[in-house]
Amino acid sequence: MSFDEIYNITLMQGFAGLSLFAVLLLMGLGLAIIFGQMGVINMAHGEFMTIGAYTIFLFSSLTESLAPGLVQAYFPFAIVCAFLVAFGIGWLTEWALIRHLYKRPLDTLLATWGLSLGMQQVFRSTFGPKEVSPTLPDWLMGSWSPAEGLDIPINGMFVLALTVVVTGSVLIALYRSRWGLRVRATVSNRAMANATGINTRRTDRLTFAIGCGIAGVAGAAFTTIGSTGPTSGSLYIVDAFLVVTFGGAASLWGTVVSAFGIAQTQSISEFFLSGSMAKVLTLLLIVTILMMRPQGLFAAKVRR
Repeated sequence: MSFDEIYNITLMQGFAGLSLFAVLLLMGLGLAIIFGQMGVINMAHGEFMTIGAYTIFLFSSLTESLAPGLVQAYFPFAIVCAFLVAFGIGWLTEWALIRHLYKRPLDTLLATWGLSLGMQQVFRSTFGPKEVSPTLPDWLMGSWSPAEGLDIPINGMFVLALTVVVTGSVLIALYRSRWGLRVRATVSNRAMANATGINTRRTDRLTFAIGCGIAGVAGAAFTTIGSTGPTSGSLYIVDAFLVVTFGGAASLWGTVVSAFGIAQTQSISEFFLSGSMAKVLTLLLIVTILMMRPQGLFAAKVRR
């Protein structure tokens, strides 16, 4: 194998890592927002990703049967609906379950784990146990060849662009909006935020719903690179928690850096090692760094 072939394959593996980075970052952003503010360990976060993926599938099926001429245009609208559906279910989940379990992290973990199992059964009963895939628009198919022997999937570039837009929107909202100001005040000092008139309960509910909505967008992005089944979200929940823990629980910038590092390490290692060994190598690196920096790469000081 020549040097040029190795170089091209390495670049392709790196870009495959960017696709994984995009999904992990979208999953990790939602978890970082929820856990960073409220300290809620949401074990059902992966199922909100699955909700987004099934929303895309439903849109695809309805468009094909009712308006086949719109197959090339439905996808952006379906992404928005994936966010709204996951947002709405997240809002109801916080109101019905999470708000009763604040400051009880073990109970929250067990309750959301039970919720995830129940949601998986609902998916299985509604959509069946088999994996499904939506019909993607033609403009998401194929690849771009910037050089001979180097093919970059168009769907991967779309997912990466979507991730950049969502991440930028979250950062702007967090640092340039009233909601972001209330979130940062609550994270800094919840008692003082209450004293100044901020409704921290409402802020918690909105924040939890937004985090779930972002997971729905992650599910929409996931449909471009894989098929969807009842347990698809649970396959990413451990990696998403690793991203948040490794980057620093209350740091969005840490989440970005962590997701990029984990995805690239795992993807490039898979070229030289088997998939399982690449996973082991990635976990060993994370554990080693966390032993030296238990607070994560970007620690944030939080007062409760």
